[in-house]
Amino acid sequence: MAPIHDPEVEGFLALLAARRAPRTVDAYRRDLAAAAEFLGQPLGGATVDDLERYVADLRARGLSPATIARRAAALRAFFRHQTLLGSRQDNPAAELELPRRIRRLPRTLSPAEAERLVEAAAGTQPRDLRDRALAELLYGAGLRVSEAVSLERGGVDLERRLVRCVGKGGKERVVPVGRQAAQALRRYLSRGRPYLDRRHRPELFLNAQGGPLTRAGAFLILRRLAGRAGLEPERVHPHLLRHSFATHLLEGGADLRSVQEMLGHADLATTELYTHVSDRRRRELYYQAHPHARRRQVSQGVEKESDQHA
Repeated sequence: MAPIHDPEVEGFLALLAARRAPRTVDAYRRDLAAAAEFLGQPLGGATVDDLERYVADLRARGLSPATIARRAAALRAFFRHQTLLGSRQDNPAAELELPRRIRRLPRTLSPAEAERLVEAAAGTQPRDLRDRALAELLYGAGLRVSEAVSLERGGVDLERRLVRCVGKGGKERVVPVGRQAAQALRRYLSRGRPYLDRRHRPELFLNAQGGPLTRAGAFLILRRLAGRAGLEPERVHPHLLRHSFATHLLEGGADLRSVQEMLGHADLATTELYTHVSDRRRRELYYQAHPHARRRQVSQGVEKESDQHA
């Protein structure tokens, strides 16, 4: 079936493009097109029953709760836009019953693993200095990869050790960076970036050809460093360093609100997920370290130091 041309959806996406990243707009486009294809009509006239049939079909096809929730979110945003324009009086997607999402705990590196990863960028060539500065910044400031690769040279204040970045929804925030990250950035800016900057680009991180470093380039850099550090390359990605940043801050005693602000989370509940990671790690360390928490040795089916006959 040919895609349904819907001027109302196109108008919504055009407005969205002014506030969101191109990849986000493309995701909304795909999700709204999928709903329109199922309904066989433009979305503007959809009813609550239509959308409930659509969600039931997604469930029947075995889509994950997260995918269904994302598609419903796109519908809610579109119909909210329609009500603001006065094209509709109601939002038929507002009351959709969605499957419960399973919130998985984010995976993290241990502090020692994070240190090994950063230390793996130990060379003195321009690209080595860039890789060290990138890894230090992702782990030391918790930036999203999109925020890191879009950083401009003027967004870094090495004297005050601050980074000014633009996050989701165009929101700007200022994040402190540690001494090691500042030193790595200073070395890159003085001895690395000048040799890569063949096109006089404003971006902080440049590739070997002098163009801006891409998201894909950042992924490849971290996987290469992971291999050198003896970690599993397929397990290491930029967001893993962001997760590790947040978890290690909380384990070190940082308060939740401060971590929320540094991460740029709109909802505190998103940041609270990292407290569960910290709790889990503390339990694991306790079981490994405390004499009364260790698993007893078992010999010939009898537990040593057993108190069952006491």
